[in-house]
Amino acid sequence: MEGFDVLVIGSGTAGCMAAKTAASAGLKVCLVDCKPKAQIGNKVCGDGIGEHHLDHVRLAYPTGEELEREILGVNVHSPDIEKTFVVAGEGVRGFIVNRHLFGQRLLKDALDAGVILKDLTQVLKPIVKEGFVKGVIAKDVRSDNEYELTANAVVDGSGVSAVIRRNLPSEIGIETQVNKEDMIVCYREIRRLKEAFAEPEFCQIYLNLEVAPGGYYWIFPESDNKVNVGLGVVPSKNSPNPKEQLYDHILSKPLFEGSSIMHRGGGFVPTRRSLDSIVGNGVIVVGDAAYHVNPIHGGGMGPSMMAGTIAGETLTEAIGKGDLGASSLWPANLRYNEVYGAKQAGLDIFRIFLQGLSNEELNYGMRYSLIKEKDILRATMGEDIRLNITEKTRRVFSGLGRLSLIRKLYNMAHLSKRIKRLYQNYPRSPEGLPEWKNKVEDLIKEARTLFGPCI
Repeated sequence: MEGFDVLVIGSGTAGCMAAKTAASAGLKVCLVDCKPKAQIGNKVCGDGIGEHHLDHVRLAYPTGEELEREILGVNVHSPDIEKTFVVAGEGVRGFIVNRHLFGQRLLKDALDAGVILKDLTQVLKPIVKEGFVKGVIAKDVRSDNEYELTANAVVDGSGVSAVIRRNLPSEIGIETQVNKEDMIVCYREIRRLKEAFAEPEFCQIYLNLEVAPGGYYWIFPESDNKVNVGLGVVPSKNSPNPKEQLYDHILSKPLFEGSSIMHRGGGFVPTRRSLDSIVGNGVIVVGDAAYHVNPIHGGGMGPSMMAGTIAGETLTEAIGKGDLGASSLWPANLRYNEVYGAKQAGLDIFRIFLQGLSNEELNYGMRYSLIKEKDILRATMGEDIRLNITEKTRRVFSGLGRLSLIRKLYNMAHLSKRIKRLYQNYPRSPEGLPEWKNKVEDLIKEARTLFGPCI
């Protein structure tokens, strides 16, 4: 048995930031990961991160081999490829990173702050005593021996596996299971092209609900003619295999003729609003385990780092007071919703709306610019969704028999605004959570009823 102030499970972007933040404040912190130290950070990812996210957590921009490409914006393509929205400017500028080297930098920062790393260590389940999370049961991968790691508090940054969250008793008050329709299963490859990629400073996102049901496919430029190319779909009984879809519909294009594979892999990506509460007695959940992602494109490094930093700060304050109850940790909920959670909830409604459209509706909506590019940018930065629907547009869509699409847009913008206001008025204590949660669930149910099935 070994005791710490804080035990952080998972050394991803969220875990490393939580561990570094707590250790920098003088706490005894242990970071646990099932990978060997040298492989931490090496994972399947879109590899993109926004400049503003790095600014928020006061992290230096990537340079040297860690930096694959600076990105100025995103091109979003309609299903028929006849219309492209160019989304550029502050809020989408960022970087494509070497995910392994970026992860190694975050790990080094944590270790330099005094964090103790236990690599090649598999966490099996949490230790819960008298209603508080007090540590974990772990297994040394080298020896196969199981043992206890104890701590005053635990941070679950274990990713989609959510090994702590999924095994918490109900009295802790954190969701243990979420709907599979709030996930996307992805497959991606890093490929080296024979020729340079056009527009290397823009990421390419392609909307096509027949090729990628409930998701999209992408081509993100990297250095030296490399691209990150992948496809995601909402998992269901009838959903296609994302790898097969990628090979059949994207890698068969002339762009990839003669290209070579450098890395490949797949996995699940959460795509919804944050958990209703990320705290319980002695525990905070962050990163993919808490659904800290952008619901539209699934990018999670930035939100996860913000959440990890907030967790480290909150635990430092709570341990200083000697109180690790849910009420004492509640500020983590309030701070996350202030910096990202409310925006994330609004985008979740937008995601449900998009998943309920047909390719034909997407083509019409983009062709007639029912939402302008500048307003898409504003929405991604957390502003309310603005529509570009004039009386002339209404007449055109009436003649096309497409007024239902305009009604859906109005409903989406209205629901998005309502759920954001709910998150901006998050309850100040655990006692207010049940009533607030019911209101959120009612809005999500209304969205799914209005916009139809996700695929």
